[in-house]
Amino acid sequence: MSMIAALLLAGAAMPQAAPTDPTPRVTFDRHSLRIDGKPTLIWSSEFHPFRLPSPDLWRDILQKMKASGFNTVAIYIDWGFHSPKQGVYDFSGIRDIDRLLTMAQEEGLYVITRAGPYVNAELSRGGFPGWLVNQSGKARTDDPEYLAAVDEWLGRINPIIARHQLGRGGTVILHQIENELALTTPAQSRYMQHLYDKARGQGITVPMFHNDQGRNGYWVPKSSNVPLTVEGPQELYAFDGYPGGVCGVDNKPTRGAPAPDWGLYGPGGAKGGASASPRTPGFIAEFGGGWFDYWGSNGMYPCNAIQRGSGYQRVFYGTNIANGIAIQSIYMGYGGTSWGWLPAPVVYTSYDYGSAIDEARNLRPKALELKQIGQFLAAVPDLARLEKAPPVTIAGSDAVQVYHDRNPDTDARLLFVAPKPSNATGDARFTVTADLPDGRYSFASELHGRDAKLLVAGVNLERQRLVYSTSELQTSIRHGAEDVALFYGRSGEPGETVLRYATVPTVTVIDGQVASAFDAARGDLRLTYTHRGLARVRIEGGGRAPLLLLIGDVAAGQSFFRQDGLLERGPALVRRATVRGGTLDLTGDTEATAPLEVWGPATIRSVRWNGQAVPVTSTPSGSLVARRPLPGPGDLALPDLMVGTWRYAPGSPEARPDFDDSGWTVAGRARNVATIRPPTGQPNLGADAYGFHDGDVWYRGRFTGSAEARTVTVHYGAGGAGMLQLFLDGKLVGQHELAGGLPRPITTGVAAFDLPAEAQAPGEHVLAAMVRVNGHNWDLDVDDAHKEPRGLISVSLDRPGGESFAVPIAWKIQGRAGGEDLRDVARGPSNNGGLYGERMGWTLPGFADADWQRVTLGEARPHAGTSWYRTDFDLSVAKGEDATIGLQIGDATTPRSPTRYRVLIFVNGWNMGQFVANVGPQRVFPIPEGVLHHRGRNTLALAVTSDGAAGNIIEPVRLVTLHHTRGGVPVTDLAAPAYRDLYPTH
Repeated sequence: MSMIAALLLAGAAMPQAAPTDPTPRVTFDRHSLRIDGKPTLIWSSEFHPFRLPSPDLWRDILQKMKASGFNTVAIYIDWGFHSPKQGVYDFSGIRDIDRLLTMAQEEGLYVITRAGPYVNAELSRGGFPGWLVNQSGKARTDDPEYLAAVDEWLGRINPIIARHQLGRGGTVILHQIENELALTTPAQSRYMQHLYDKARGQGITVPMFHNDQGRNGYWVPKSSNVPLTVEGPQELYAFDGYPGGVCGVDNKPTRGAPAPDWGLYGPGGAKGGASASPRTPGFIAEFGGGWFDYWGSNGMYPCNAIQRGSGYQRVFYGTNIANGIAIQSIYMGYGGTSWGWLPAPVVYTSYDYGSAIDEARNLRPKALELKQIGQFLAAVPDLARLEKAPPVTIAGSDAVQVYHDRNPDTDARLLFVAPKPSNATGDARFTVTADLPDGRYSFASELHGRDAKLLVAGVNLERQRLVYSTSELQTSIRHGAEDVALFYGRSGEPGETVLRYATVPTVTVIDGQVASAFDAARGDLRLTYTHRGLARVRIEGGGRAPLLLLIGDVAAGQSFFRQDGLLERGPALVRRATVRGGTLDLTGDTEATAPLEVWGPATIRSVRWNGQAVPVTSTPSGSLVARRPLPGPGDLALPDLMVGTWRYAPGSPEARPDFDDSGWTVAGRARNVATIRPPTGQPNLGADAYGFHDGDVWYRGRFTGSAEARTVTVHYGAGGAGMLQLFLDGKLVGQHELAGGLPRPITTGVAAFDLPAEAQAPGEHVLAAMVRVNGHNWDLDVDDAHKEPRGLISVSLDRPGGESFAVPIAWKIQGRAGGEDLRDVARGPSNNGGLYGERMGWTLPGFADADWQRVTLGEARPHAGTSWYRTDFDLSVAKGEDATIGLQIGDATTPRSPTRYRVLIFVNGWNMGQFVANVGPQRVFPIPEGVLHHRGRNTLALAVTSDGAAGNIIEPVRLVTLHHTRGGVPVTDLAAPAYRDLYPTH
């Protein structure tokens, strides 16, 4: 091969680094990021594309984040999701990071990339690829073997990120080089420098950071100069925190601790949060927007959404803002689904997280509150640079505190009003007196329950001067010659807004009850009112542009969406707004028939909604109102799976003594680098050593019957709520399950069984073991915990009182077909394990199951081992409607069943989750469109594993609608192989 050809091939295989920026567009000072020189407050939330295996729906999430007020999305990129084998990488289909970053740019979102190598994220192995567990070198150090693997990954992902940086066609503004690296030895220091140098050398020029777990002062920039901190190579210091408490096991919110001060008002020093790096902006890379849930819980996600929902968000996120935290990212914005074998042992399939966008892609009520905060932050750019202002005086209550901040350049003020302590939930009425930019003022306010208020004073809004308001500012726009400003408050509470004018203006109340008075000496126009519905007031003259003042209660404010120069209200979601000549094109969602009102440029004469013309009329408020409601979604009928035809086949032939295992791998000869090893002299049975890293793994062990073969003791590793089934000569000896119900589960176990008399009979016998592996441990503590073995660790065949391991066993092993060499590349390494049906393609559309036994699911009988059930069904979701349809097993009102069985759920070949009846809590499994064919034929395959005891049979299975709107984004069915594509000769 010529040198030129070699270089061309190398270029095709490896993404190319972006050129160096001549003038960086992203810089920073001690207050904030500066984008193109402008101080910019970053309001971000987290999204994991690997937890939504339908790339068209990534746009749906990004649009919902943007509509919910965020200007930035933070994304983890899972190394293991892209690499089934060392040297093999895939960035196509559901792994197309180029496509994701392009979408974010198209939707007007900045991006924070977090590409590992270690991400944690409650992923199996913390995001490390399966093959990495076979390295002897310690991970997350400068061990050469580990660094060589890391360089493979970085050489692929860094150039992709580099070409999507701001100024190069993308919107990436920050990049994380490692996550929660809690060990700080010289080996970690050299490792961090290596990661930084790689990123810079591969074209990443934006500021870089590390996320410090829990504010230890680890890996601060060299400019920090704070005692007891640990220096790193990167420019920024970031940290995380999950305050606010978690729900009790009774699924009721708890009070939690007060909101911490991790910035201007904090204790300072290395462990004070932002104070660990005083020359860089306050940066919280992860702040709790929910919490993950564990096997055997009572199903905590709905409660988590309340615990860290309305009220909490105003108190805790507001406290961060008042502390000058200028980069704040909420974890999670959308949690999604840990489908297939993605989950770490600490979580089950659902990763809903209680986030603002639920797993089925519904906007929770808490998203509306986030929208108000986000629109407020965008409306007041002064908040990107905050310092402490003189204390205010509070009269009438000692149960209130006010954080008083100022912008050092504009003198604009933030008055953050919160309970004292901030986790209090009582009622308080009080008066605040403060020296503000426009004079000394006193004003009355009140707080009720878990609440806080972000008030501003001395702020220029468009062409107006806001002296102060006891209502919270939500947003403002320039509406041609007129400005529009939206304020809101709690329903029934009084409010006042003071604006500054040179001369007395004319006040016209268009709607609602608003009184006004003008103080000529000060030039103050004072408006007083009670928050109820939406009041509309036009103010003209006084030396300023006309102002339409909208004053609503919370619900009225939450009905508004904003884009540049545009306001809309009425629909459940406005995704995009585009002005083309005299036409305003809107796209969005309705959950039912809905009104529509818009404010925009005076040139707008017509409005279109989702491509359809909407007749409108003008109002005295200067808006356009639809003459008839926008249509909602139609009825969505789903097929009844319980009356449909199913096909059944037994699925554990590996247990039979005559099963042909000639193609299986001999176990025992591989190098063992696991953290738990068998006794000396025993074989290495760990599945990872033989390339089987995910899902179920089967073993067959041959031994000669003897009087010693009376008991068997099995030490095995299986992750969270994992299990073992053991067979002797085709008959189930017993089943063992690791304990559920623990937030930090036990991930290995020891099972002891008495063997039947047949084991002592002369001749060859076969022990067959199936281990259900529910994830590898994370490496959060930098202790190589991800190398804890999975599958069998040791098996002792002996007699009571006798020597252990008395009877030799010759083992073979089989996991996923092909091991690290994937047969099904499109669905990837997380999709399949080693069940017989998986290896034979029984999960796939097009598999010929006509010779299987016809059954209805209600006729199912318990069988020891795994039983397979397949059916097909058709869906016909109307075009122009968006839905999430889920699969429900059993009674969704209870977290678990009295019966014991497990189900792997395959939809059109995709492994969409695992139901464990006796462990729970998940019974409903959302299936995203794209995986599920909303307008066509679908194949459902269920792998039911049971001990065969009476009653341990699958419960009723049904399809349920979890989300349904008119609107959405265009979604195409995923391109993935059917049976004949993968098994052409069968």
